[in-house]
Amino acid sequence: MNDLVAKRYVKALVDGRNSETIVAISGKLNVISSAFADEKFNSIVSSPEIAVSSKVDLIISLCDAAKDETLNNFIKILGEKRRLGLLPFIAKELDSQIAKMNNSYVGVVYTNQELSNDYVSSIEKQFSKKFDVKLSLSQNVCDYDGIKVDIDGLGVEISFSKERLKSQLIDHILKAV
Repeated sequence: MNDLVAKRYVKALVDGRNSETIVAISGKLNVISSAFADEKFNSIVSSPEIAVSSKVDLIISLCDAAKDETLNNFIKILGEKRRLGLLPFIAKELDSQIAKMNNSYVGVVYTNQELSNDYVSSIEKQFSKKFDVKLSLSQNVCDYDGIKVDIDGLGVEISFSKERLKSQLIDHILKAV
C-alpha cells in the first residue's frame, strides 16, 4: 500500500518539472532515504512525542533541502499528513520514474554458478537490442537450477530451468508413444 501512495506523491513531484530538477530532487531524497536505515532515526521520525515541525526540520537539514523550495514544501506536506515514513518508498519510486524517462533499466541474472562478465554483457546487449532500452545487468548467484533474467522496471522475466526442460521432454516423449 505504501507503494501506491508513494506513486501519487511521485506523480505530483514529476508533473511540470524538467528532468534536471527531478534528478536533483531524487538525489536529495536518496540521501534522506539512506537515513531511514538507521534505527534511531526511524524511532525519531515515528515517535509521537516529538513535534512534527522538529521532525520536518531534522529531515530538511539532512540534505540542504532548505535551498530547494519544492523539496522543502514537499517534506512539510508529508509532515502535516504524518507520512514522513513514506520517504524511502517515494525515493525508490522516483528513481524508477527517472529510469523510465531515460529509458534505462536495471536487471538481475539469477544462476547457480558465477557467469563470466563477457557472458553477462552479451546477455545485456541482446536484451537491450530486443527491448530498445539501456540495460544494466547484475548477477545473483543462488540455488536456481538454470538461468533467469529479471528486468523489474519492464516487467520482464525470462527463465530456462533444467527441471522444466526435463518435464517437457518427458511429456513430449509420452505423447509420442
